[in-house]
Amino acid sequence: MAVPFGYGSETGIDFEPFPAFLSAEKTTEWFRAWTGNSDVDGDDFRMFGRDGSGGHAAFWLTRPARALADQPVVFLGSEGETGVVARDLAEFLWVLAGGYGPWEAATPYESDRVRRGTPELTAVAERFAPGGRRPAAVLIELATKEFPAFDDIIMELCG
Repeated sequence: MAVPFGYGSETGIDFEPFPAFLSAEKTTEWFRAWTGNSDVDGDDFRMFGRDGSGGHAAFWLTRPARALADQPVVFLGSEGETGVVARDLAEFLWVLAGGYGPWEAATPYESDRVRRGTPELTAVAERFAPGGRRPAAVLIELATKEFPAFDDIIMELCG
């Protein structure tokens, strides 16, 4: 995630990856504030980045006994937006390469901007997820279809 995202440029993505996962304590603190529920924790999430408004991208630990890279990537937006962005890390890399950040993937109806990937993000996806190239919109749709209840699950946790 050392590749710059260039937000504000024609191909920029509003995403800032963290240098490391948020700690369990920080994740729980953020998740409680976001849900308004002091009884929840953030144990089902590994937060790894955010957008400019304060929404967070995370791995959602919903597949028991599967590696972290095989868990879906989700977005929890600062204004309550939710969405499954990709079914796993490999597909998330291709979503980024397609010009979509977590917010853009979770809220494609919010922007009519034409998405353009960058050679740098495409190179990352090709290196770490070879053979997985598909259009970002297809990958986002597959993720949404596989986890259709994500929004309902999250809304049930809100206080």
